Amino acid sequence: MTIHLTRAQDTASNPCTHDYQVNCGNCRLNSICLPLALESDDIQQLDDIIQRSKPLQKHQHLYRESDDFQSVYAVRSGTIKAYKTTDDGQEQVTGFYFPGEILGMDGISNNAHASSAKALETAAVCEIPFASLEKLSTLMPNLQRHFFKLLSREITEDQQLITLLSKNSADERVAALMLSISGRNARRKLSATQFRLPMSRVDIGNYLGLTVETVSRVFSRMQKMDVLRVDNKEIEILNPQGLQDMANLGS
Repeated sequence: MTIHLTRAQDTASNPCTHDYQVNCGNCRLNSICLPLALESDDIQQLDDIIQRSKPLQKHQHLYRESDDFQSVYAVRSGTIKAYKTTDDGQEQVTGFYFPGEILGMDGISNNAHASSAKALETAAVCEIPFASLEKLSTLMPNLQRHFFKLLSREITEDQQLITLLSKNSADERVAALMLSISGRNARRKLSATQFRLPMSRVDIGNYLGLTVETVSRVFSRMQKMDVLRVDNKEIEILNPQGLQDMANLGS
């Protein structure tokens, strides 16, 4: 838009990341979030501008489309769904954000958020006021460089989604999403092959431009081919190469 612990095992061996008293220095996500490559003194300066509040509850909004842009947000736990509202009032899912990932950058250009964001499950976020981040970035080249990389990744993932929706089959779309979630879990040092989907089949279909029935048929087909084991929202990748082949990412 990357391994041996499952989510449950990871939770058992680490403090709960819903804790809003955590700071950048002791956060287990700091290797993939904004503090990457910062010196300890620099991390403290970044930590001083970050605002942490109590966790969002399921379906609670972080911000809404057209809200004034003031901050970007780092997901600390849980999953956030971004979506736009169509002319007829329907949701169009535009992305899913996992722990360690930054969202809200869609508001930079026009000083207003271009999409809405709400929690798919209980989620904790770090709010980073953009004006303060801009000032700090001028003093810390590494922070500025990493933020530019995050912006570039967001643009690349948007382009990949457009390509996915315009050319790929239903099997390829679902396989690509499973690989994306697998890689993002691995970056957080969670299991790349066993995970729970935080989003519903409805959201998956909405995001990938497929009906719910088609998503269910694809999962059933993958299970019959022994590529995935699917138990409601619990996913186990049985054949990573087979999943890669189905995604057809090299074509």
